[in-house]
Amino acid sequence: MSFSVVIPARYASSRLPGKPLLDIAGKPMIQHVYERAKESEASSVVIATDDPRIADAAAGFGADFVMTSPEHPSGTDRLEEVVRSLGFYSDDIVVNVQGDEPLIPPRIINQVAHNLAAEAEASIATLCEEISDTETLFSPNVVKVVFDTKGFAQYFSRAPIPWARDHFGSLFPGALPQTMPENINYYRHIGIYAYRVKFLRSFVKWDPSPLELTECLEQLRALWNGEKIHVDLADEQPPAGVDTQADLDRVRKILSAG
Repeated sequence: MSFSVVIPARYASSRLPGKPLLDIAGKPMIQHVYERAKESEASSVVIATDDPRIADAAAGFGADFVMTSPEHPSGTDRLEEVVRSLGFYSDDIVVNVQGDEPLIPPRIINQVAHNLAAEAEASIATLCEEISDTETLFSPNVVKVVFDTKGFAQYFSRAPIPWARDHFGSLFPGALPQTMPENINYYRHIGIYAYRVKFLRSFVKWDPSPLELTECLEQLRALWNGEKIHVDLADEQPPAGVDTQADLDRVRKILSAG
């Protein structure tokens, strides 16, 4: 099977302006992401941007890029414009790799693509990892996912799901439990997706769903409209992406040492 990778990259960032172009070990961040994607089995890798500065940088290190509209409400809309402009077929598979993931393992890029190809019922494939501490479980910045015995997502939430009634039920408001419940696993969603192109064509025509607007989670629009999302434990734990200066310092240290 073959698949493509698209890397959306926006210049604007409230916490780190110009984030894709920030220097890490002598290269812009977006170049590190591109090089990791090129190490995967993808037949093509393209950067999608609405900013000429990122396009110039991509051209400078030999990457293919597509200029997209600055008006897109979401990264998925930007992705759909790319596959439409490049003439992808309905059954083609495309993996969305975020432009702030300079340490992303190529192995998990391959994993989501192969999982989607193997699951004819699914329109999307994504990954997760186990949660082992209550601080992570109760953080609204960590998206949790529950899925069925076939690996299809049932729900994504910023809240702790499932709610262990007997373990957490006596908590007073604002309290953080010290121990995890026994006999139930919790999973953090990892934000890498593989899509079928025909799904992307439908997605951009749908209005945001009430659940999506409530949780601020775009993947809930797919579930709301009856699409299946396949979820699998990641074969390799991906390092955290770059959202803050502290993240940037950490990644610079890792890549400078390597």
